Amino acid sequence: MEHLLVLVRHGQSDWNLKNLFTGWRDPDLTPQGIEEAHAAGQRLARLGLQFDLAFTSSLIRAQHTLALALAELGQPKLVTIADQALNERDYGDLAGLNKDDARKRWGEEQVHLWRRSYDIAPPGGESLRDTVARVLPYYCQHILPRVLAGQRVLVAAHGNSLRALVMVLDGLTPATIPSMELATGVPLVYRLNADSTVASKLVLEG
Repeated sequence: MEHLLVLVRHGQSDWNLKNLFTGWRDPDLTPQGIEEAHAAGQRLARLGLQFDLAFTSSLIRAQHTLALALAELGQPKLVTIADQALNERDYGDLAGLNKDDARKRWGEEQVHLWRRSYDIAPPGGESLRDTVARVLPYYCQHILPRVLAGQRVLVAAHGNSLRALVMVLDGLTPATIPSMELATGVPLVYRLNADSTVASKLVLEG
């Protein structure tokens, strides 16, 4: 039985381009982000992959990425479950602020801690640890059982919500996960063993 799980971070959003903290705010994709989403679908199609089910967040940039990728796969009507449990990390009071302006206001070191530490949350927002605590139960209850039952699952979400999944899949630690980056629109193709450990991982770059 095949246990296929593919993760893809949404394409570049308008606020990515403008260097703004985004979090749960809801900007759509840029033209480049649209191209990245199409390219993600094309790379998956070249592998001959088809899916039984998709998951995404409640935010348009992830949903739009998924829709464009599925169109490239010839599966535009694939059953899709959208849930805010897969939303990006909530940046709280930082949402909507330019990252350079935030550094001027609070200092380089403080902003770096909010962005890159595992357990320090920005004002009114979530730390990466908080995001992991939100995403992993959803994965264990809703996504993983379907993969282990033989359904081929595609997840389109966000840099931090997907890092929570990669942390578990790749065996990363709170010390190593903050430095791990996920490129926009680059699928991660996992094949799992029956015990949910990773049998293989393929990064579909270029």
